[in-house]
Amino acid sequence: MKEGVAVKETTMARDLTVGTVWKQLLLFALPFMLANLLQTLYTMVDAVIVGQFVGAEALAAVTTCGTLVEFYTLTGMGFASAGQIVVAQFIGKGDSKAVSRTIGTLFSMLLGFAVTMSVLCLLLADVQLGWLNVPAESLVAGRYYTMTSACGFVLVYGYNCVSAILRGMGDSKRPLVFVAIASGMNVALDLLFVVGFHWGAFGAALATIMGQGFSFLVSIIYLYRRRDAFGFDFKLRSFNPDKKSLGLLLRLGAPMALQFSAIILSMLYVNSCINVYGVAATAVTGIGSKLNNVLRIVSNSMGTAGSAMVAQCVGAGKRERVPKVVNCILLVCQAEAVLCALIVFFFPRQVFGLFNRDAEVLALSELYRGAAAVGYLTFGLRAAYNSVVNGIGFASLGMVSGLMDGVVARIGLAVLLGSVLGYGIQGYWYGSALAGAVSAAIVGCYYYSGKWKRRELITQK
Repeated sequence: MKEGVAVKETTMARDLTVGTVWKQLLLFALPFMLANLLQTLYTMVDAVIVGQFVGAEALAAVTTCGTLVEFYTLTGMGFASAGQIVVAQFIGKGDSKAVSRTIGTLFSMLLGFAVTMSVLCLLLADVQLGWLNVPAESLVAGRYYTMTSACGFVLVYGYNCVSAILRGMGDSKRPLVFVAIASGMNVALDLLFVVGFHWGAFGAALATIMGQGFSFLVSIIYLYRRRDAFGFDFKLRSFNPDKKSLGLLLRLGAPMALQFSAIILSMLYVNSCINVYGVAATAVTGIGSKLNNVLRIVSNSMGTAGSAMVAQCVGAGKRERVPKVVNCILLVCQAEAVLCALIVFFFPRQVFGLFNRDAEVLALSELYRGAAAVGYLTFGLRAAYNSVVNGIGFASLGMVSGLMDGVVARIGLAVLLGSVLGYGIQGYWYGSALAGAVSAAIVGCYYYSGKWKRRELITQK
């Protein structure tokens, strides 16, 4: 039996290179949407419970330090996403042995990164909070949230590693189940720790890592019991990093990690400028970040599904299917963006009031709504075009777009509008929102140039 046939017949690998493109894409993306919906709900539950039962000071701590924690986790996700693309390309090529080597190497590599990131975050916790200009009233809660979250990075990395591998194999249903477990446990523990035990920001962080940790444990047990179908035997020797697989993951993952890091670091910098305006300004920015996550339910799901589908198609030599994938993502994501922009623009007090009823927070929400609407319209564009860039493994272009988005555009525009031109807090908000258009333009121009059609696969280099 050929390796390609073996891969196609495994119960956990799904062939995304055949059938009607829009139907395959939407069916594949739907479980991602449900999973992202659950993830978004439980991160919003953190903010809602803390904001309503503890107060604006704790809410500012959770939302501000949540972005800091996101920097550490998304750095690791850059390598997990690389693993997804490499696995998907090998699935498309029908190389089952390479898939197994990639899985073992990815697990070991991410474990090392997780430990390193935990140590760094713990050692630099107070320094980082100082850099972010966290309001004095929120400082203690922010320290608890950051340090507690850092202790759980190994579990969070492992959880994301399993999900990325399964997505690369064309399996979107099992990651949904694992997210559902994490979400349900997180909500229950939030209510227990924050409302019941009055543990505030510490309780919110503990609930999150315990939920994701339990889900990771369940996923490992499940996959071990079905290791033949999964294509990985979980023997210790199989976790030894394979030189070729490690090279592929580092070559693709390092630029992706740098891309994610640049965007988050720029957000942290802009947030540090906003934080000097006080607790209410910090809370509004944090709520705005949570609302962005609502928009990402569809755009990230379609982008993730599209990347895996593109990777399998180019691996199988079916690049003619790629434009259909892009057009489907554009249509779905832009429709959602327009709807969300209208809701937030016309009903800011009602939307922000779900998180916190403080009068100053509600007043500032009316200043924030225009920037929110502008930012929303770029999400779908980036998701569509990045699905091609990521699917073919052109990580260096993704890195360039991330650096332009973060370092040049977001920081540059925010400082220009907020400080140089004197628009204050609104200038920082609009500068951050407009930055996404720069990234979308870069990857969009590459896609429409058609150069991706001739680019060599990452797994062939």
